[in-house]
Amino acid sequence: MSKKSARVMRFRITLNGIDPPVWRKIDVPETYSFWDLHVAIQDSMGWLDYHLHSFNPPRRHGRKKYKVGIPDDEFDDGTVAGWEVPISNFFMEVGDTLEYEYDFGDGWCHEVILVGILLKEPSLKYPLCVDGRRACPPEDCGGIGGYEELLEVLADSSHEEHEGMVEWLKGHAKNYWPYKPDEFEPTSVKFDDPKRRFKIAFSQP
Repeated sequence: MSKKSARVMRFRITLNGIDPPVWRKIDVPETYSFWDLHVAIQDSMGWLDYHLHSFNPPRRHGRKKYKVGIPDDEFDDGTVAGWEVPISNFFMEVGDTLEYEYDFGDGWCHEVILVGILLKEPSLKYPLCVDGRRACPPEDCGGIGGYEELLEVLADSSHEEHEGMVEWLKGHAKNYWPYKPDEFEPTSVKFDDPKRRFKIAFSQP
């Protein structure tokens, strides 16, 4: 664990391919690892952390392209363990940007951009969601195409799939009904402890 720092990094996370955009702005300690940032992104966006993820830094100065996430012992794809890499190794200046991909089946890609480096406010608890717009798509809705179809079906109560879609949303692990795609309240975000999430993910006591 890195030594304590008096600074936080402010990120804007935007879900690619959706208009109007779904985005969040969060403040996290600069001592965070990429695993910690992953958990913060999941919680602020509204994902359920059911699937694999990766951070995909752009290639720099001829270096080999790599991913940061959860290494697969069976398939050595060069993925570096996120809990071993500090975010400060990549995010050094305002404007630094990388891609965060979640659920390789649905293929949700996010732009993660460092928009500020600030001093911690003693009265605040971090991480913190400071702004954002629109609700996250329901988990497992089928990527951008499935999400657009979902909105179309929900908007038409006479659609032959409307009732089935409503029941799917109600029966989902999160119970998304009533689903309001245009609504988001930053103060509603609850952040989990990354250490706790790690223990759950890897079945550690």
